[in-house]
Order: sequence, then structure tokens, then C-alpha cells
Amino acid sequence: MSVPGRLLARAADPAIALGLGVAYVALLLGTSSDLGYARDEGFYFQAARSYGAWLDILLTNPQEALSRAVVDRYWAANNEHPALIKTLFALSHRYLFEKWQWFSTAGTAFRFPGMVLSGVAVAVTYAWGARAIGRLAGVVAAVLFAMMPRIFYHAHLDCFDLPVAAMWLLTSYAFWRSLDRGLGWAILTGVLYGLLLNTKHNSWLLPPALVAWFVIVRGQGLWRNFRVGRLAIPTSLLTMATIGPVVFYLLWPWIWNDTGRRLAAYVAFHMHHDYYNMEFLGRTYWKPPMPRGYAWLMTAATVPAVTLLLFVVGLSDSARHALSTRYRSWSQRVLGWLGRSLPPRAAASAEERQRFSTDVLWLLCILTSYAPWFSKNTPIFGGTKHWITAYPFMCLFAARAFVLVCEHASRSWPRLRQGILRHALGGGLAATVLAAPVAITLESHPWGLSAYTPLVGGAPGAATLGLNRTFWGYTTGSLAPYLNEHARPGAPVFIHDTAMQSWTQMVADGMLRSDLRGAWTIESSDLAVYHHEPHMRRVEQQIWMAYGTSSPAHVGTHHGVPVAWLYRR
Repeated sequence: MSVPGRLLARAADPAIALGLGVAYVALLLGTSSDLGYARDEGFYFQAARSYGAWLDILLTNPQEALSRAVVDRYWAANNEHPALIKTLFALSHRYLFEKWQWFSTAGTAFRFPGMVLSGVAVAVTYAWGARAIGRLAGVVAAVLFAMMPRIFYHAHLDCFDLPVAAMWLLTSYAFWRSLDRGLGWAILTGVLYGLLLNTKHNSWLLPPALVAWFVIVRGQGLWRNFRVGRLAIPTSLLTMATIGPVVFYLLWPWIWNDTGRRLAAYVAFHMHHDYYNMEFLGRTYWKPPMPRGYAWLMTAATVPAVTLLLFVVGLSDSARHALSTRYRSWSQRVLGWLGRSLPPRAAASAEERQRFSTDVLWLLCILTSYAPWFSKNTPIFGGTKHWITAYPFMCLFAARAFVLVCEHASRSWPRLRQGILRHALGGGLAATVLAAPVAITLESHPWGLSAYTPLVGGAPGAATLGLNRTFWGYTTGSLAPYLNEHARPGAPVFIHDTAMQSWTQMVADGMLRSDLRGAWTIESSDLAVYHHEPHMRRVEQQIWMAYGTSSPAHVGTHHGVPVAWLYRR
């Protein structure tokens, strides 16, 4: 191959990864205007404004900005979460909205960093899939991840859930690359882990996954090397333990003062998080013990079935591969008890050892993401977003299954194995696999948390099963057109589960008329928003009594299922 040809081939994967990421961000931007602001977004808008004000002081008077009184005043806002993502929200708002006016609304500017990190997650999923499996498999993995209804919903938000999934994926990918690429990738892994720590508390679960990977992959040689004093720990684990905490500390001004007490308070907040009400199979849970089946059923009910099927097939094939290579002696022993045997074969190749190492890493990232849900005492306070870090790795296993499908198809149609026909076959199979997830996801917008897959009968089936219809009060956005058209001038609106900061931002951004006022109480309002959750029914009854009617003026529905409705006095 010529030099230009080699350069072109080398640039292909970064170009495809970038194209997928940019396309996803563009899709998110193009669909964000009709998605109301979730309750937590309002709190993060407020925190980002506070952090942005401190950054202004830092640029003009660094000595004053670094004083304890000023740091504490501006960084106390939302100090139960680390600072990195809210700082990015602040910078995006300050420069992309206020200074450069790239965005016409402040809310979109606040949301933009989360969208970019969502695009990064899509790009890295492709890059890992392409490097470990193949280019078309990487595309399939990336699109399967992007096209999950819950992923698509959270990717729009001024929140931490897709950012932490992106940072977890990026850190684990850098760790994987560091195993054969030297010190540079190891240092990058340490820096990225510091950024992950400063994103969300899910970060605490990644080191156990990597330590378990080290023990499993090194196997018997680990104990042998330990006994002779030759234990070679991956450099990236050491950089995560040293560089990571330093980056975490430097980028969170709140913990610069009274560090020990504030870190302890941060840990305690999440170890003893408030319990929220969550409907599951017709029962509202608000305290432990929680149903052990919650995470598994919600995954089955919200991830497209073809993605789940491919994941199971890909994981099964990886298990078969491990048993026939790494654990061949164990398999031979078990089969011997059954009167059978494995055919002789050569020792595992470097490629097979690499696959085993990669598969173990992906599987452990999935298991540790779900690990809290093995306990009955883990609080339900946000549903599927709490194991969202597992989904890219599930899609990578799904991509392995896609390759199997392509291989079986090519054996069935030998004439399609050559040239352009082979590529056409792969492209056609990819389109077949991706069609349903794309259609389901795009159609779910802007009802992301109300969306369920056909496996449980869609939104109607989920409502019949008693699965939660909505959360976070974001569906006020679906009622905005009716409010804008029918509310009298200056009408006070009871906003129910929507945070006042989120309502204010919707007014400021033009989603709602500027004269409409958010009301804290039903009695002081002319119109009342009601977001349906079973434990909220008493609120609806209070609206009936205050307004003298039990008939809503307007109902927001998804696939015919009432989700949010509006009452008029």
C-alpha cells in the first residue's frame, strides 16, 4: 500500500468515530427544543450560574477568588455532587450563549456539554468496537448504544448520567489501550479517572472492576509472580490511584477547604441517599427492601429487544471462546465426566488471549455497573440511569454477535463472500439490525422516561404492568403548546413536580409565554399541571377539590397512555 493509502487507512477510524459523534450531537441539538427541563436540571442551572460567577472573579481577581470565603460562597451550591460537569455547563453558558451567542437559548447552552459527552460516548464505542472486532461491528455497537430510548432521553439533559457513562467508557478504553501502548496511555488513564471521579459517584465502582480484571486475566501466573516478588501491576492502575485523586481534588474547589469533612459528607450523602417513590409492577416502593428484579426487568423493558438478543448471543459466544481457550482444561475435565472430549488444538494465540482479556474487561464493567442492584437496600431514585454505564459494553458484546450473524450469512450464500457483494451483505444486515432501535428511539421523543419497548407491550403494556410512567417533571414541556394558546394573560400555573428553576428557564427560553407565572400552591393558581405517579394521586384530588372539577382541560399522552395533564379552574 502506498504512503497516502496507509495514511488514509489510518485516518479512517478516527474520521468515522468523529462523524458518528458529531452526527449524534447534531441530532440531539435538533430535537432538544421540545423537551421540557427535568427537575434536577433546574438545580444544575442554578449551580452552574454560581460556579460561573466564581470563574469571573477568578479571571479578574484571582487572590479574592481563591479565598475561603469566596470559594465557599460560590461552590456551596449543589455540593453533594462533584464539580466538573457543572463547570462545563457554566463555561458553555458563559461563552456559547452570553458571549459568543452560538445558541439562542440559555437552556441549550447549559445542555450542550452533556450532548458533546454523549457524542464522545458514541465515538468511543465505535473506536473500541472497530479496534477489537471490526469496523462495521464498531458502527453497529455505536448506533445500538445511541439508539436506546433512555440513552437518547438522558443524552439531551443538563445532567450527569450520560457524562458519567462517557467518562467511564473513555477511562476503561484508555486503560485497555495502555496495556500494550506504554506510559502515555497509562498517564492518560490516570487523568481520565480523575475526571471520572469529578463527574459522579459511579466512578467508585470502576477500580474494583479493573482489579478483578487483573486477577482473572493474570490467573495462576499472578500468584506465582507474587511469591517470587515479581508482581507486575499495570502502570495504569498505579496512575489511577495517584494522578486520579489529584485531578479530582484540583478541579473541585469546594473540597479545597475542610477537605476531610466535606469528602466524608459527599460519601455519606450517596451511601445514605434519600429514597424516592417509584412504581414497579403496580406497587410504589419508597423504602427498602427493594425488589431484586427491578434492574433486570427495567433493562428488558427499555432496551430494544434486538440489542438484548445480540448481547446475549455475543456474551454466550465469548463464554464459549473462553472455555475453549483460556479454560480449556476445565472444559475438558467437565466433558470427561460426561464421557465426551474436546478435539486437540494448539495453545491459545496472542489474538485469542487478547480477546479473552477484552471480553473479561467488558463483562466486569457491566457487572460492576449493576452491582448495587444485587442488594435489596439500594435506593431507587431515578430508575435506569443508575446502571447506564453498562450499556456501551452490552452493545460491544452485541457487535460480536453481529459478526457471527455476518459469518453465518456468508457461509449460507457463498457467492456473496467477495468484493462489493460482501460489503453489501454486511451493510444490509447492519441496516436490518439497526432499523428497529432507530425507529423506537426516535419515535419515543420527547417521552423518553415514558417509553417502553414492544417486549412489554410498549407504553400501554408497561402501564398495564404497573411500571413507572414518568419522573422528574420534564413532561411540562409537552403541555407548553396548550398553555401558550389557552392560558389567560399573566395566569399563575401550579407546576407540581417541575422545579421552579426549570419552569423559569422554560419561560426564559421561550418554551412558555413570558407572562405565565409558576405557582407554588394549587390555591394560588388558575391552571394546574399534574404529572402522573401513583403516590401523586392525592395531589390530583387536591386539584379536583380546589378547582371544582375532575376533568382535565388537556392531557399529554404517549401511545395513548396519559402521562401529564392540565387542569383549569
